[in-house]
Amino acid sequence: MTSLATAHHWAFDALGTRWTISTPAPLTVDTVAAVEAEIDRIDRVWSRFRDDSVVADMARRAGRYEVAESDQPLLDWYRRLYDLTGGGVSPLVGQTLADAGYDAGYSLRPSPQVPVAPDWDAVIADHVGVLDMRAPALLDVGAAGKGFAVDRVAAIVAECVGDYVVDAGGDMAISPRDRGVRVALEHPLDSSKAIGVVSVAGGAICASASNRRAWADWHHIVDPRTASPAREVLATWVIAPSAMEADGLATALFFTPAAFLRGDFDHHREGFHHVTIRRNGSVEHTAIPGLELFL
Repeated sequence: MTSLATAHHWAFDALGTRWTISTPAPLTVDTVAAVEAEIDRIDRVWSRFRDDSVVADMARRAGRYEVAESDQPLLDWYRRLYDLTGGGVSPLVGQTLADAGYDAGYSLRPSPQVPVAPDWDAVIADHVGVLDMRAPALLDVGAAGKGFAVDRVAAIVAECVGDYVVDAGGDMAISPRDRGVRVALEHPLDSSKAIGVVSVAGGAICASASNRRAWADWHHIVDPRTASPAREVLATWVIAPSAMEADGLATALFFTPAAFLRGDFDHHREGFHHVTIRRNGSVEHTAIPGLELFL
């Protein structure tokens, strides 16, 4: 939901999720075209679900792959997340996910043996300016890639209007405002309910939950180090200046204690804001302004 007084909502499907861009008035034709072109570019580079992407090429052959200047922050952020989580968040989890059944054809049939992901330095020799792949590997940037795409789209929209909400399946970038946007926190076990609401007056909020893509004994949040689904945490939400950062941290919280992660950030006194729901029913959260929990 948005707080735009007379909002126009442009809704479409892309990158495997439903997008809604809310603005006071319809975006210009040029802005719409620019948004569509950027989303298509991101998909052609980073999707592991299409055979003609750059990621698909990396899975077939080693080599040096040029990185667009716009995409360098995504790779830098992945390296930082990899180090912060001790390999718990890794772009090299692609083959692990595919063998678990979350493959390009969405077979949802796990292989008898699902491999752990290789170490970053064993496969990626360099990630600055180029991705220098020592060996073929299937990348997956799902842990932070949707947030990255939201930020890219929000930057384009911001050139046209000053008031916007870019929402990609619940990962949101919100323009600065005096009155925050009230965002519902979806119940991880019942999508028809909310466990609370929070008010966001600018920046981004992203969520991660193990119920979003689940099959057999698996879900899409897999620990690359053990090739097994994360079990302790059910859902997370993170509020941060950018959607890429919030998205990546929401995933990192499945593998790394919040107290450890927060020490590496200084957005405010508590590092970054988050809500974490564990399988045992406990809830951890920072002092988020406007947070209301119904648990």
